Amino acid sequence: MPRMAGPTRQFWQEKFLQRTTPWDRGAPSPQLLSWLDGGTLTPCRIAVPGCGSGHEVVLLAQRGFEVVALDYASAAVDRTRAALASAGVTAQVLEANVLDWQPDAPFDAIYEQTCLCALHPDYWINYAIALHGWQKPGGRLFALFMQGWRKGAAEGQVEGPPYHCDINAMRALFEASRWNWPKPPYARIDHPLGIAELAVLLTRR
Repeated sequence: MPRMAGPTRQFWQEKFLQRTTPWDRGAPSPQLLSWLDGGTLTPCRIAVPGCGSGHEVVLLAQRGFEVVALDYASAAVDRTRAALASAGVTAQVLEANVLDWQPDAPFDAIYEQTCLCALHPDYWINYAIALHGWQKPGGRLFALFMQGWRKGAAEGQVEGPPYHCDINAMRALFEASRWNWPKPPYARIDHPLGIAELAVLLTRR
């Protein structure tokens, strides 16, 4: 069996078990709060791939969403379920590989923050195809594209995670024949790691 490119399931499992998760803000993304408080994102059936510690899952459940959360690592799933229980809210939390998993019903929205940048770019096309297939026509992808460019990129190195989600690559990945793109500029959200994310709201054709 060929070796999988990028980090393995065990890599992520150890990160969560050892609590070495420096990308974790310890709270929901301020951009998610902005989308919610501004009325851009309202209660619906929503997927959260790569849910991690579950901060956004809890917030969405508290705001009345029907949430389906996924993660590759069982330790992340356990952490998200514990956070939901502590908050007294419910969501469906599944241990699943996002490249293989299929929903039992399409989603109105997907919140993509930490999954794409955690996947090795070899799998990005398959992931983008999966997200398109999960959604209803007219469904919306609330995306935070990680801006984590590293010097090795100048020599062609693919370094991560997190992997840099160059906006030109994102335009090719989420192609205009499948997604409606808003005009830039896009909101830039600072991240505790000293990098940033670009907030882009795509609509499925």
